[in-house]
Amino acid sequence: MMGARTMQSGMTLIEVLVALLVFSVGILGVAMLQLNALKYTDSSMRSMHASFIANDLFERIRANPGASYALSSLSQAPTSGNLAVPRQQDLYDFSTQLKRAVGDDAEASIAVAGSTVTLTLSWDDSRASQEAAQQQTLTLTADVSAGRSAQP
Repeated sequence: MMGARTMQSGMTLIEVLVALLVFSVGILGVAMLQLNALKYTDSSMRSMHASFIANDLFERIRANPGASYALSSLSQAPTSGNLAVPRQQDLYDFSTQLKRAVGDDAEASIAVAGSTVTLTLSWDDSRASQEAAQQQTLTLTADVSAGRSAQP
């Protein structure tokens, strides 16, 4: 039969293009989800490192109870270490480790009241947020007399 109509088989070009568009939007969504996960993981890692560095300083203060570790700004920390003077070496190590872990814009202060030490750390965490400048702050307080541990 010459005039018989045959059924269409396969997909039309429009159907293929629509499927490709839906697939592309899904892939972009997954890529954005992965990017946000990486940003927040980086922010969490910086906070964790800052916490470890602060706790290390608390332990150093406990090991050297006669020295005053009060510091109003990280810029007052020693610019070089001195193994013969534990306080100077401890504050130098603290400063360099903190800047290496969270960035050169890191700021810190250490307040000492008797055996209670309050350590305040702050740094720019704008990579993890949509805002231009997002300041992250971590404050830890510890009783540095023998046998005590840090309290958030």
